[in-house]
Amino acid sequence: MRQFVAIAVNAFMELVRQPVFLLLLSASSCFEVFLAVVPYFGLGDDVKMVEDMVLAVTLLTGLLTAVLCASSSVAQEIRMGTALTVLSKPVGRPTFLLGKYAGLAGALTLMTFTNMVAALLASRMAYDAYGGTDVTSTVIYASAALLAYLAGGFSNYFLKRPFVADAVFAFVLLTTVAFWGVVQFTTLSRMFDGEAHADWRLIPAGVLILFALWILAGLALACSTRLDTIATLAVCSGFFLVGLVADYLFKGPSDQGVWWARVAYSVVPNWQQFWLADALEDKKFIPWSYVGQAALYLASYVTAALAAALLLFEDRELH
Repeated sequence: MRQFVAIAVNAFMELVRQPVFLLLLSASSCFEVFLAVVPYFGLGDDVKMVEDMVLAVTLLTGLLTAVLCASSSVAQEIRMGTALTVLSKPVGRPTFLLGKYAGLAGALTLMTFTNMVAALLASRMAYDAYGGTDVTSTVIYASAALLAYLAGGFSNYFLKRPFVADAVFAFVLLTTVAFWGVVQFTTLSRMFDGEAHADWRLIPAGVLILFALWILAGLALACSTRLDTIATLAVCSGFFLVGLVADYLFKGPSDQGVWWARVAYSVVPNWQQFWLADALEDKKFIPWSYVGQAALYLASYVTAALAAALLLFEDRELH
């Protein structure tokens, strides 16, 4: 157990120290807030458009992060020989791989949390044709993001600490504090809706997106035991695209008893189970009971993906 925890923590810190992680984290969060600054003239659906877009940014950023981090965590270590060094100690391959997955899942959780903070702020800032840009919230959030980079630079220059990791943790902390300050100490009014509030219904939608990213992380980890970064990205993109239309392609033939459709419908992850942005229309909400059912689907699929990863990694030659 101690080896598992050590590998998981080390994998998490290695991913957080990657410059691409900081770039994706900060760029996606700031872009989500920017989406609430632009006027859309959406005939009353402006707020819903912003919410759909910020959830899409969270999902696509997580997709790219999962693939890049999985390749960095496993494929690169195999190629550079560090995996062989770890496994030469009293550490089994299952412990090594499961620890890497735990670290990867932790990094994706941190990414999704930061994006959801920005998404909640964007849902509060969004306005229709009768409103205007919430300059106060924009300035507060942008200042927090800039201060996070300055904090990372300060710790790197004066304390000799790694810039990227400190900037990541500072960005997460300061943007969360900025969001809390905006919600607690500022007010914003809409023409027909009265005082604007953060749409807390986005939280279960964000949790479902995180579940999807954990599944994708399992698939990426399985691919990275045998493939390099570009090939892993191609395979995971294929799973993602086919999974989006799984109901259209396989459900009908599967219900009619076609064996290949049943197999495909079981193997390909159905991302529509986790993308429920349309369920938030007309003041509706996603019940937490559904989130619990999705967690069971997540557990089943991640177990299968990690079992496949272990099989692929078991006889993998390490140099």
